[in-house]
Amino acid sequence: MNVKIIGGHGGVSPECRATSYLVDGNLLIDAGSVATGVSVSDQAKIDNILISHSHLDHISDLAFLADNCFGMNDKPFDIWTCKEVEDNIMNHLFNDAIWPDFTKLPSKESPTMKFHNIESGDSREIGEYKVHAIEVNHFAGSLGFIIEKNGKAIVFTQDTGPTDKIWTAAKKLNNVVAIFCEVSFPNRFEKLALDSRHHTAQTLKKELSKMPGDVPIYLGHLKPNYLDELSKEIEEVNESGRIHILSSDNKEFSF
Repeated sequence: MNVKIIGGHGGVSPECRATSYLVDGNLLIDAGSVATGVSVSDQAKIDNILISHSHLDHISDLAFLADNCFGMNDKPFDIWTCKEVEDNIMNHLFNDAIWPDFTKLPSKESPTMKFHNIESGDSREIGEYKVHAIEVNHFAGSLGFIIEKNGKAIVFTQDTGPTDKIWTAAKKLNNVVAIFCEVSFPNRFEKLALDSRHHTAQTLKKELSKMPGDVPIYLGHLKPNYLDELSKEIEEVNESGRIHILSSDNKEFSF
C-alpha cells in the first residue's frame, strides 16, 4: 500500500494542510485538504472515501471535491462513515444553505456522492481493501480504521486521545506494518489535550505500550502554531526510534 499524506496537520496555514491521506490513489481517508492538495484529475480517480468524524478539518474539502468533479465520472464517490457523521455532514454542510446537496446532483438517480454507513465493530470489503472501523476517543462520531490489503494491515486512528479498542483489535493481527496516529498539543497543554480528546507527547508515551510492538508510528495532526515545540517533545519520547513526525505535507510511504 502506498500512503500519500496530502495534509497531515491539525490546522491550516500557508505551510500546513488539514488531514487527508490517500491510499493507492483511490482510497481517501478524510477530506480536510484533498481538493487543494491534489490535481482535479487525481481527485476524479478516487473511488471510496472514509470519513473518521465530522469536525471541519476532516470534511471541509468534501464540498470542493464534489464541486470539482461534478459530471466527470459515471459513478458517485462512495463515502463510508457512521450514521452520526453522515447526519452531521448532511445537516450542516450539504444542506443547500451552506453548500449544494451533491447526493442529489446532478440527479437523485446519478449523484456525485453516495453515503454508506459503517459503524464501530464493522468490517467491510471496500474496493481492494478490508476495512475495520473501530471507535476511538474523540468527538463527532469518531472512528479509527484498520485497512488490510495483500496480507498487510495499517492502523489509522486519525483524531484521538488515549484510547483502547483500536489497539486491542490491532494486537490481534500479526500483519500490522504501520500505525498513523496523532499528537496535537504540547505537554504544557495536557489538560486541554485531554479535554478535547487529543494527545500530547507525554500521553502518547503512555499509549505506546498498548500498540503493536516494533511497528513504525507516523504522527500527524500537529498544530501549526506549535510545530517546533511538538517536534522537540516527540523526539524526547522517541527512545526506540520508531516514531516519525509528519511535519510536512506531500509525503508518501510504501508498505
